[in-house]
Amino acid sequence: MTRTDTDHATDHSGSPDRFGYEWAEYTELRPVYEEQFKRWTALITPEDWRGARFIDVGCGMGRNSHWPMTYGASGGVSIDVDDRSLSSARRTLADWPSVEVKKMSAYEIAFDGAFDIAFSIGVIHHLAEPLSALRQMAKAVKPGGKVMIWVYGYENNEWIVRYFDPLRKLLFARLPIGVTHFLSLFPTALLWLLLRLGFGRLEYFNLLRRTSFRQLRSIVFDQMLPRIANYWKRDEVERLLRDAGLTDIRVAPVNDMSWTAVGVRPIAPH
Repeated sequence: MTRTDTDHATDHSGSPDRFGYEWAEYTELRPVYEEQFKRWTALITPEDWRGARFIDVGCGMGRNSHWPMTYGASGGVSIDVDDRSLSSARRTLADWPSVEVKKMSAYEIAFDGAFDIAFSIGVIHHLAEPLSALRQMAKAVKPGGKVMIWVYGYENNEWIVRYFDPLRKLLFARLPIGVTHFLSLFPTALLWLLLRLGFGRLEYFNLLRRTSFRQLRSIVFDQMLPRIANYWKRDEVERLLRDAGLTDIRVAPVNDMSWTAVGVRPIAPH
């Protein structure tokens, strides 16, 4: 059974209010975000998006719905549950009228067989019931449709799980979100300096070296704020998709520290 971090979590939706603060603060749409998106969705090519209809589960400020539209997607639905996130997403996606931004929980997706692709980037690992959300995503796509997630990996993140994660649970996740945001300035400054001194040989650190200080702070803050954060091994990610009823499952590493995974809704009952 896939392990989940439910410590201190009374809200099974995870931390939508805390992420809403983030997406109200960090609303920029920068070119580097497209490269991130392509890495997170490496098992779905830009050509796969052409003509496709999608649902973006946990859309945040909407940037991950923007890129499929630039690749020729026909439209879609971007869902979240925090009003600040939804407001930012509507601004980000204002140029794409065929993308509808809706207030909807990942646990109660009100669609059945409506999409070619259902995807969720950086959300499933923050939920108390990830399997329930994945089953909803599987239901939302047509038979033969794809379900894709990007989640934190355990591999190469052992130091985070061992040292940083207990601090997040005991302190940062309990503090008022404004205080956590203020405190994020200090580890960001330290990481900024270390990156310029050559710290980190993993591919992820090479990507971080190309970000601005503000972008780096948003990434550090994103790690500090959630109430729930799961770091999964490859076989756990594969099992999660299989338990959601998906087939033809593929899992690939991203930046040496995370996983992108794709499964297919069976055409026949599975």
